[in-house]
Amino acid sequence: MSLFACVTGADRGLGFEMVKGLLEDGYTVFAGRYNKEWRLLDELESSYPDSMYIVDIDVSSDASVKAASQFIKSKADKLEVLVNNSAIGGDHNDKTIYDSLDFDEILKVINVNALGATRVTNALFDLIIAGDKKLIMNISSEAGSINTCYRKGWFAYCTSKAALNMLSAIVHNSLKEVGGQVLLIHPGWMKSWLTGTYHDEAPLTPDIPAKKLVEMIRDPERYKGERPTFIDYEGNKWDF
Repeated sequence: MSLFACVTGADRGLGFEMVKGLLEDGYTVFAGRYNKEWRLLDELESSYPDSMYIVDIDVSSDASVKAASQFIKSKADKLEVLVNNSAIGGDHNDKTIYDSLDFDEILKVINVNALGATRVTNALFDLIIAGDKKLIMNISSEAGSINTCYRKGWFAYCTSKAALNMLSAIVHNSLKEVGGQVLLIHPGWMKSWLTGTYHDEAPLTPDIPAKKLVEMIRDPERYKGERPTFIDYEGNKWDF
């Protein structure tokens, strides 16, 4: 019996590493690609020609998400896990409420990071509840925790992840009724292209948290509860 998974933002970084891990675990994976110029997925597909599909998807676009979901539904009648990983960092500057803020930029980041995950979940929810695991893993951040907020800036990114956490809670209230679970993950500070350019100063390479997250997917029962579970990649709980 085939096990199907979908990972958005799989072009590189954490999403790419999660696709690799799920393929190694025997999943057939729909790997969401945003930029066709990034070739890592094409190289990986050549090693897994029968168990990987590259799906072009812009999670900020209703039309793109609809087209991607139609393709996925033409190949699979269920998903064990959906990993909403697509995200952008926006302008990680030090502007505070005293400064002139770029509200168009804030809306853009919220549209990708929060509404993007909800668009994809909405489009694929029937496949998710048809699976046995019924698992949605949303990649959030400590930056989205209201209780532990210490920053005076990063309006776009922090707000987008806080919104993702709330939207995840709303989705979870429906998913738990059919035995499913939403996992919110703070993946740690990773080397990434989140802001559009490569940042090498972080201590983690994406393969480290990706391995831990794939392990979580193997046994999601331990995370089931009345509320969505908000944890870091090592399993430590975070405040909403």
